[in-house]
Amino acid sequence: MSKARIIPRLQSIDALRGLVIIIMLLDHVRETFYLHKQVSDPMNVAETEPALFWSRVLAHLCAPVFVLLTGMSAFLFQLKTQSIKQTRLFLLKRGLFLILLELTLVNFAWTAAFPPDVIYLQVIWAIGLSMVVLSMCIGIPKKILLSIGLFIIMGHNLLDNISFKDIPILEHAWLILHERGWIELELLRVRTSYPVLPWIGVILIGYCLGQFFEPKFSSQQRDRYLLCIGFFSILLFVVLRWINVYGDQTWQRYDSAMLSVMSFFNLTKYPPSLLFILWNVGIGLILLIVFERLIQTRFLKTLVVFGSVPMFFYLLHLYVLKLLYVVCVMFWGTTQAGYFAVSSVSELWLITLLLTLVLYPVVKAFSTYKHANKQITWLKYF
Repeated sequence: MSKARIIPRLQSIDALRGLVIIIMLLDHVRETFYLHKQVSDPMNVAETEPALFWSRVLAHLCAPVFVLLTGMSAFLFQLKTQSIKQTRLFLLKRGLFLILLELTLVNFAWTAAFPPDVIYLQVIWAIGLSMVVLSMCIGIPKKILLSIGLFIIMGHNLLDNISFKDIPILEHAWLILHERGWIELELLRVRTSYPVLPWIGVILIGYCLGQFFEPKFSSQQRDRYLLCIGFFSILLFVVLRWINVYGDQTWQRYDSAMLSVMSFFNLTKYPPSLLFILWNVGIGLILLIVFERLIQTRFLKTLVVFGSVPMFFYLLHLYVLKLLYVVCVMFWGTTQAGYFAVSSVSELWLITLLLTLVLYPVVKAFSTYKHANKQITWLKYF
């Protein structure tokens, strides 16, 4: 495949990564400066102010899109290297690296405790473990992988009422795969915040969608196929959500139109329900095509910078937020329910905007260094 066909696609993927990273920053600002109004999953629409609700719904886009793009990028790496073995090894090493980061630097950024007495297995863990699983699947016919991915995504909600609490040998594995909960070890508690089974389905689908980047597809064909899949995903979400039978907790009709709409989009993330995945993956695919067509705009070029070094930005923003919170407590103390907190969602958006502007030069400098030193192996993991 010629560079003319590959590079724009990679830029659109980086731009979409950059967008979801900044949205993720907004959600983590919320988790830092708005803890006096914690939200449940799914949220309580009767008690959650609309601004907070829709900010959280926007953040739902992050994990599905990032995992989907991880699968696509894996296929693009394979397309570039023309080596299943090299792709498998890269995915395995990168996946294990992400798991290690989650258990160490990421967990410390959230808990500020060393040695930790609690470990949270969150999104980086889920992506890492999904990459390890994908590495084992490389080489299996794509039709089989697509079938497995769809089977997981479409069917995993049938497992929602299964529990192994009475079978300790199986309970820990089940908590990692599908049920959010606590694993109690002798000296440590482990929170399975991101049960990984549905994410494995998403990364398999992303890898299979990567085949539309092969030379046999023109850019117009690829755009058409991905847009059709994106719109079909959203349409299927609307139909399944409307009939209110399967795919997530049922939604309620209220006297208030706003509450009814909020209930309709009040989707379960932990683990991600079928409807959660359909909606957010559909939006992500449409955005990917839109971004490709507008990739030369200044705004998207800025997003490309953030998306080109996602792991660096992830670690950077966690520690900046932790430091910022500590400084705020030192100067102003706790303000709400034992936390230092701002008073409105609009202030969360303002903080996010300011942090984006402040962190951009640092991210750009690292991105420039990374791409100027491609021979340095460890930089590829950031």
